[in-house]
Amino acid sequence: MSAAEVISEDRDLATEWPIELYETLKSAGISQMSYVPDAGHSTLIRLFSADPDVVTNVLTTEEEGIAIAAGAWLGGKRGVVLMQSSGVGNCINMLSLPVHARIPLLVLVTMRGEWAEFNPWQVPMGQATESALKAIGVTVLRAESGPDLVETVAQAATMAFDADQQIAVLIGQRLLGRKKW
Repeated sequence: MSAAEVISEDRDLATEWPIELYETLKSAGISQMSYVPDAGHSTLIRLFSADPDVVTNVLTTEEEGIAIAAGAWLGGKRGVVLMQSSGVGNCINMLSLPVHARIPLLVLVTMRGEWAEFNPWQVPMGQATESALKAIGVTVLRAESGPDLVETVAQAATMAFDADQQIAVLIGQRLLGRKKW
């Protein structure tokens, strides 16, 4: 399925923010996308995977995505890493690479352990995500609505790629909706 077909199919959704987010990231020059599968990022993953101009990487662990994004930058490309808040804990040590080497980094983090969370295992890292990222030197931005997220990611991409910063955008769990199992 092409990106255009994914967009056409997903336009039937009540909200179009994932499509607008994809278009914003493409406008920012993103040509590499790495992810650990996550329902909160599912539309964005499908859009990037269908785009022939974007290299996508399914990760076995989140820290691989940090290394891939650094390698993409060193090779003249711009990348984004998609993960869940629980994955931040998995890659906290690897985040020292872009922070200390001043390699631009853009990470989109879907939050767990917040709004209507049913899984108690998600709560501790959900509560620690922002402070853990800040402690290692990553700038943290947060969005709670679709339009806010699109605008925040556009600014985060500018901060990352034009000012050599390491930016994580936290996507509030309320925006993603209640998980159902």
